[in-house]
Amino acid sequence: MSSGARSESDLPIQPLYDGWALSDFDADAKLGAPGRYPFTRGVYPSMYTGRPWTMRQYAGFGTAKESNERYHELVGAGTGGLSVAFDLPTQMGYDSDEAVAQGEVGKVGVAIDSIDDMRTLFQGLPLDKVSTSMTINAPASTLLLMYQLVAAEQGVAGHQLTGTIQNDVLKEYIARGTYIYPPKQSLRLISDIFAYCHQELPRWNTISISGYHMAEAGATPAQEIAFTLANAKEYVRTAIGAGLDVDDFAPRLSFFFVARTTLLEEVAKFRAARRIWARIMREEFHAKNPKSQMLRFHTQTAGVQLTAQQPEVNLVRVALQGLGAVLGGTQSLHTNSYDEAIALPTQKAARLALRTQQVIAYETDITKTVDPFAGSYVMESLTDDLEAAAMELIQAVEDRGGAVAAIEQGFQKSEIERSAYRVALEIDSAERTVVGVNRFALDEEEPYEPLRVDPQIEADQCERLEVLRRERDNDGVQRALEGLRSAAGGTDNVLLPMREALKLRATGGEIAHALRDVWGAYTPLESF
Repeated sequence: MSSGARSESDLPIQPLYDGWALSDFDADAKLGAPGRYPFTRGVYPSMYTGRPWTMRQYAGFGTAKESNERYHELVGAGTGGLSVAFDLPTQMGYDSDEAVAQGEVGKVGVAIDSIDDMRTLFQGLPLDKVSTSMTINAPASTLLLMYQLVAAEQGVAGHQLTGTIQNDVLKEYIARGTYIYPPKQSLRLISDIFAYCHQELPRWNTISISGYHMAEAGATPAQEIAFTLANAKEYVRTAIGAGLDVDDFAPRLSFFFVARTTLLEEVAKFRAARRIWARIMREEFHAKNPKSQMLRFHTQTAGVQLTAQQPEVNLVRVALQGLGAVLGGTQSLHTNSYDEAIALPTQKAARLALRTQQVIAYETDITKTVDPFAGSYVMESLTDDLEAAAMELIQAVEDRGGAVAAIEQGFQKSEIERSAYRVALEIDSAERTVVGVNRFALDEEEPYEPLRVDPQIEADQCERLEVLRRERDNDGVQRALEGLRSAAGGTDNVLLPMREALKLRATGGEIAHALRDVWGAYTPLESF
């Protein structure tokens, strides 16, 4: 029996699932117990029955002072974890006063040029009590060290800090583009971060291996988990190749996925991803520590599915997406604001996004039991189907020499672009319904006043940089930067001289340029 329906991963969905669907299903092997290998049912035995997931809200805009005010509001509203958005110059390793940064300062996140900005960003916030996630990749080491130095000024030791740096550069070459250095040097920097955090920041999640941005670029659920886990394998190989023991760094690996409105497939995706990763870590990398085999992940609702038309409808989309993430067993969640398809979210919209999570956590009954979908005919079938599809793609990456070699051949990017094109055609032809866009549209949209970024922010940030360079010990900064170049050209961990330079108020751009001097910058192939 078939209705011809297909999932987002272009897999068949039957109109009815019955006993036949699980006729050869081995529950012990495929599911196990919650908190036990293969972790299909969740990474912790009690999941949300003891306490809910960490509720994060992604924020950061304009100046560090404005973002700090927003963080205080979010913490006051009950947010347990902060998630920092950085502007494009910061993400690309440029200072706000560089020509290439003109017009982009403070636009899509907060501008952080030096430890002075980081100090302002977290002023008055209890860094020993909040968990901080930073969406930063190529310059992740720089922003992490600034954070550690500011925490030390507050009297908070490294072992007390909890949080995550995204630090996933491989997906930047595939789907997003905020890379700086060539892949080999980027992987060297990531392995240095792993080693540094093992000694200095033992509770910090050193990487958040991200499928989210690939999904936003058009990856299907199967592609999202396959290419994410293939990248993760490359990071593990790199760290082991640098002399690290798998069980020393793997427990601090974390992941970052999207949650779409197709709730059933999304729940199956999260369950399949946990099972695949547990098997990879145990069988391929021989990890002995169960924490090394756990796929712990943060989820963000799907920004690409938000519409500028009838933006209030996005409240419904975000609620469904958030529900799917929770039913799938996420460890932390960011719910998008309903107005993000138009501009940076307003304060009211950000508060409503947090309230959405709180309603799911405290007004529904889904936190009263672990993995409520376990044993479902449809869920276990979808999980198996997604696992098989993802494993086929992971093998395709391996056949091309691994994630970096496949990136250099343009494999992942071309696969994602094909999927994105298929979806675009379906929307254009109305084969795929988008409420308020190609069905149920209004003749005239209601007016909406978005939050706008003041262009004066860029001028003020440039002025602060001028003052910083005038006041600091510039000779000391130059000596520290030379020490960083020396480490980059050898085998020493680059984070140690980098930390000294930042302490002397070197800027993020100066750090990135020092590494560019030694490592060069990445230029994609024309075929990309």
